[in-house]
Amino acid sequence: MAASLHNPFLAGRFYAILDPSYVSVKRLAGLARAVLTGGADIVQLRAKNATTSQRVDWLRTLVPICAGAGAPLICNDDIEAALAVSGVGLHVGQDDLSPRAARTALGPERALGLSTHSLAQARTALELGEVLTYFAVGPVFPTATKPDYPAVGLELVRAVAALNPARPWFCIGGINRQNVTQVRAAGGRAVVAVSEVLRAVDPVATVCELRAAME
Repeated sequence: MAASLHNPFLAGRFYAILDPSYVSVKRLAGLARAVLTGGADIVQLRAKNATTSQRVDWLRTLVPICAGAGAPLICNDDIEAALAVSGVGLHVGQDDLSPRAARTALGPERALGLSTHSLAQARTALELGEVLTYFAVGPVFPTATKPDYPAVGLELVRAVAALNPARPWFCIGGINRQNVTQVRAAGGRAVVAVSEVLRAVDPVATVCELRAAME
């Protein structure tokens, strides 16, 4: 991704995910505005059960909202949808399209992130160099969002932090207002929270609190 005076991936502390499996599609735009108002630095659309056409429609709705806040918009695991909407980045998992193939398709300017679930995978992410914009580590705590992945614990956060990664990285999985300070104490730089925000009575205040804990 092209360098800028303010790189949300380097300076960011909170990465928001909008997931229609948690909230009505009709609420996506309003929630995008809410998380950005609360201080989200990056926004991802993760819609595992949607079609590419649906994702494209939702991304097009979210683009101007994110652009107005200067926040990158990322699409989860659908390169066709990402490429269909100008400027949208992509996030892939270990079993999805390979990062190198994704980078070739995306070109040099769009953001590309990768999920990692072990120290070996985190090291591999770092070895990919400029292929990746950032990587995520988790799930740190047990989460219904990723029931097939065992929690990696704060031990992995400490281990990755000890590598002193030059690449931006985010902790994800079961993170909430009660345990976010543990993630920070373990060396986490920035966090992702899903259900904690999407199910919150006040998502603006929730994001604000989570982000402040990582400052």
